[in-house]
Amino acid sequence: MKRTIPLALTAVLLSTALAGCGGDDEPASGDGGDAGETTLVVYAAASLTSTFEDIADEFESTHDGVTVQFNFQGSSDLVAQLQEGAPADVFASADEANMDKLTADDLQGSEPELFASNTLEIAVPPGNPAGVESFQDLAEDGLNLVVCAPEVPCGAATQKVAESAGVELAPVSEEQSVTDVLAKVTTGEADAGLVYVTDVLVAGDDVEGVEFPESSAAVNLYPIATLGESENPDLAQEFVDLVLGQTGQSILGDAGFAPAP
Repeated sequence: MKRTIPLALTAVLLSTALAGCGGDDEPASGDGGDAGETTLVVYAAASLTSTFEDIADEFESTHDGVTVQFNFQGSSDLVAQLQEGAPADVFASADEANMDKLTADDLQGSEPELFASNTLEIAVPPGNPAGVESFQDLAEDGLNLVVCAPEVPCGAATQKVAESAGVELAPVSEEQSVTDVLAKVTTGEADAGLVYVTDVLVAGDDVEGVEFPESSAAVNLYPIATLGESENPDLAQEFVDLVLGQTGQSILGDAGFAPAP
């Protein structure tokens, strides 16, 4: 059974990694604690949550005794944790810029490979009460717009699209992950939010999607790599291979991701 690492546990793991470097009595990062049990720790962009959980189901079904444990957050937050020593086996980013930060610090194990692409879409509450029909409508006075923060891939894409379209946005909130933006819309706290096409599909009837042609100005490419400090490098590479292979690509395609170029 796969598990998601709570934020509090992430802090504990990070603290342990920093404080206990080289401790002979401490379990390895990938050691699940029981003989014959192995935990593969995957840090992945929040927009990959549902697809990577499905891919993990496939992985665990062919790897007895292996549990995939996830940390889903904004890519920039994940890189910051890895740079500070958080133990993990695989990293999947929602953009190349954050993967570049990782490789600049020589933290990757394998060479990063692109596995999917994604574009933005406007998410509005069911019935679209604010009447948002275009990207230009997001600049209307009084509209409660929520977007991702600029350092997050979806936020960088938002800025790029806005600049390309010549539209000045004035969001009421900037979130650290695309799932946080989606939550603001589904709970009625926002009239509109800029998320990925795949997030609108995952939300189902909880939101409506408004496509806009300007989204083509910012296509996010998703890279994946094993990590250099992985305790399970072979297993980590097998997980990466599953994502890049036919099974992983089929799951990603069903969720609305476009293939990598």
